Amino acid sequence: MEPRYFEHDADIGIIGQGTTIEHAFEAAAQAVFAIVTDLDALQPAMLVDFTFEEDDVELALVTWLNLLLGKARELGMVFCRFHLRRQNNQWHGEALGEKWRSDLEHGTEVKGATLTMLSVRQIGMSWEARCVVDV
Repeated sequence: MEPRYFEHDADIGIIGQGTTIEHAFEAAAQAVFAIVTDLDALQPAMLVDFTFEEDDVELALVTWLNLLLGKARELGMVFCRFHLRRQNNQWHGEALGEKWRSDLEHGTEVKGATLTMLSVRQIGMSWEARCVVDV
């Protein structure tokens, strides 16, 4: 699925859609990292695990995205594939990617996901997760 965005004055609004909340969050993560670099140029060579607890699905989206961004900065990596599963308020995720290489295209740095225009909702048979990311 192609990353989707919406207009915002200073930053970038991202949209993730999927058949489940988890798939929508995975698509939102792809949209975030597609701002950073060309995801097709990455090799999913390294796996990083994430676990967090959050009852509120909207706050879970921001937590998920900020965990990914923080870990990518910490490890000097960029992620291209994501998997997330939820059991009640426990979220378990995986991100695959690689270390930054000199030949990777550097797009716009994403500083973090915000609460601005935050929404996680079911639309018909699919889910949509959106928020504004600070660039």
